[in-house]
Amino acid sequence: MDLAAAVLEGNRLALARCLTQIENGTLEGRDALNRLFPNTGHAHLIGVTGAPGTGKSSLVNQLARYYRQPGSLENSTRSRPLRIGIVAIDPTSPFTGGAILGDRVRMRDLAGDSGVFIRSMATRGSLGGLAHATAGVVQVMDAAGFEVILIETVGAGQAEVDIARLAHTTLVVEAPGLGDEIQAIKAGILEIADILVINKSDQPGAEATERALRSMLQLAHPVPHIFQHHGHLEIVPASHLESGNKTLWVPPLQRTVATEGVGIVELVSVIERHYQFLQDTGEWQQREQARLQSELNIILQETLVDRWRSTISEKRYNDVLDSLVSRDLSPWQAVETLLDGDLE
Repeated sequence: MDLAAAVLEGNRLALARCLTQIENGTLEGRDALNRLFPNTGHAHLIGVTGAPGTGKSSLVNQLARYYRQPGSLENSTRSRPLRIGIVAIDPTSPFTGGAILGDRVRMRDLAGDSGVFIRSMATRGSLGGLAHATAGVVQVMDAAGFEVILIETVGAGQAEVDIARLAHTTLVVEAPGLGDEIQAIKAGILEIADILVINKSDQPGAEATERALRSMLQLAHPVPHIFQHHGHLEIVPASHLESGNKTLWVPPLQRTVATEGVGIVELVSVIERHYQFLQDTGEWQQREQARLQSELNIILQETLVDRWRSTISEKRYNDVLDSLVSRDLSPWQAVETLLDGDLE
C-alpha cells in the first residue's frame, strides 16, 4: 500500500499504519512523511497541558465534541463542523517500558465519529510532556485534512514547555485543590500559556485559584506591561494592547467544568479569537517558522550524533567511558578526547 497516497485519499487504516511507522522511526514512515510534508501547514494546533488531575482529557473530549457540532460557531471565519485530530500522550513506565494509554477512556463519546481521529502515544522516555515522534504524527494528521489538532501532553507538572514550540495555541489547565496557591504562579509552565483554563471550577478553592492566576497576570503585565511570552520579551502600554506597530495577546482566563460541558462554548470562543489574532497579526507565520526551526535543530543534532557515533569503534568509546567513570577525565575532557584526540 502507498501510505502517503492513501492518507491523502482519507484512508483511516492507512493513516493509522503511517502513524505507527513514524512512531517506530522506520524508513517507510520517514518516506511517507517526506511526501506528505508539502500538504501540511494548514491545521490549527491546540496544545492542552497542565498537572495530572486537572481534567485535560475531559476538556479535550468536550472541545472535540463542540467543534463537531454543525453551526457551533456561526460567527467564526471557519466553517463547522471541523475535522478533528487528537494526539493524547501518556507517560511510559521507566521499569517495564509500557504505557496504559488511558485517555481514550475519557473520550468514548467520540467513538464512531468519522470526523474525529484519536491517536494515543507513549512518551517512550522523552521528557518535556511530548513523545519523540509527536511532531511527525501531527504533520501527518495535518496532511490528512484534519483542521484542528488537539495535543494533550503527559501532565508532568512544571516542565512541559515543549508544547509551546509545537502548538499555535497553548491551553494551560489549572484546577483547585491541587496544592498551595504558589504552585499556580510558578513561572515555567504559565509563561507558555495563550489561554489559562481553571477546570473543575465548581469545586471549593476555585476562587483562590483564580485570584492566584490573576495576580500572576497582573505581575506579568505591570504599567507599562512587560512580560515574556514564547521566549520573546514584550511591552504592552497600560491603556491598550499595542506596542509600536505590533498587537499583543494577553492570556485570558476561562473557567470550565469539563465533565458537565460548562464553559466550553466560551472557551472555544476564546480559542477562535486567538486563532484570528494569529492570522491578523502575522504571528501564525512566526510561530510556524519557530516550530520548524526547532524541529530542524532537533533532527540535525540527532543525525550528527548518529553519524559521529558510527565513525568511532565501540572499544574507543568504552575506553573513554571507563576513564570518565574512574575520574581520570572530566566529562568535557572525555568529549574532547572522543572528538579530537586519542587516549594517552
